[in-house]
Amino acid sequence: MPLLLGCIADDMTGATDLGSALVRAGMPTLLTIGVPSVPLEETAKAGAVVVALKSRMLPAPDAVDQSLAAQAWLQAAGAHQFLFKYCSTFDSTDAGNIGPVGDALLDATGERCTIVCPSYPANRRTVYQGNLFVGTQLLSESPMRDHPLTPMTDANLVRVLSRQTPRRVGLIAYDDIVRGPASIAARLDSLRGEGIAYAVVDAIDDRNLGDIAVACRDLRLVTGGAAIATGLVESFRHRGLLTDDVDGGMPVWPVGPAAIMAGSSSAATLAQVAAARVRWPSWQLDPLALADGRAHVDEASAWAIRHMASSPVLVYASAAPERLSEIRNQIGRDRAGALVEQAFAQIADRLVAAGLRRLIVAGGETSGAVVAGLGIEALQIGPAIAPGVPWTSSQGEPAIALALKSGNFGGPMFFIEALEMLP
Repeated sequence: MPLLLGCIADDMTGATDLGSALVRAGMPTLLTIGVPSVPLEETAKAGAVVVALKSRMLPAPDAVDQSLAAQAWLQAAGAHQFLFKYCSTFDSTDAGNIGPVGDALLDATGERCTIVCPSYPANRRTVYQGNLFVGTQLLSESPMRDHPLTPMTDANLVRVLSRQTPRRVGLIAYDDIVRGPASIAARLDSLRGEGIAYAVVDAIDDRNLGDIAVACRDLRLVTGGAAIATGLVESFRHRGLLTDDVDGGMPVWPVGPAAIMAGSSSAATLAQVAAARVRWPSWQLDPLALADGRAHVDEASAWAIRHMASSPVLVYASAAPERLSEIRNQIGRDRAGALVEQAFAQIADRLVAAGLRRLIVAGGETSGAVVAGLGIEALQIGPAIAPGVPWTSSQGEPAIALALKSGNFGGPMFFIEALEMLP
């Protein structure tokens, strides 16, 4: 079938979130880990390809280079439309990377104007009057305000994005959205005529997203969260480009020991770690011990291998804000993050060599590091555990069942419920 949608995701968990949304909407989807070095035969069976990058926290020039490489590969594969996928909480700083990457992709696709649509109603992320809400809280008043890497202290996306790009940013407000696709398209054309490059779109429910997708059917580039993908799939279906008789199939799940690795310190992950510690053996990684050069990875790996034969194990670096502040003051934020990611990648490699076959990873940066460390190149998307988080199965040997979770997603019992899903 033709490659209808080429997707560029700025982190691993965002990529699996997007892949899950596409599969749930009936779109056969291939997920690649990084930009493939050669054309892939599997693209002939996919209506969408998601290229999972680890670019969210990179310096902006590096994130731009990776994203352009992904866009060029997808264009060569015949992609009809492109989606730049970022987090539904717009995780970024004033230095980027959403603005710089968006600018580069606008130029690469020949578009003058695109939408900015992070809304994800199923996960209680909505935009109204240009302000991003997490549940009933403004983003700037939610736990994201204290995120250790991307503290979100401004909920107004027009202002946030304007600090990341020299191009003009406007708004398609709710009054235009509720009037339907024709109204949205007309407002988009008006903004384009005014020299606006980015139109932040209000959206508070899935119907809004569907109307936005229809209005954007002719855009070469769309930017947003995973939820807008469902509307894009329906738009393809309405135009007769996608039929309902596709069969993506479900993975055959590997059987073997299980582990959870949590690198995120979001409020959601902290609650999930607390629930899992009550049920299973746990080990907390200490960034200060890693910085001192102690045999911390050796100790954690040996402990996990010893326990995982009889029980799932939890290895976590998640910590409360005050502890994170103490660590950053002693060794620096970037060094602490790099040490923890490297440690998780090394531990995962040793556990898989010892027979681990089911792995849950919490945190976008942690997930990217673990998947890269294991040398996984592609994933088959399976059923959703929670909105935005599917089980996946790695291709190649040994096959590993992976659940790669954004730190903010899932309820307190997520880790327990995820493992109970698999036979």
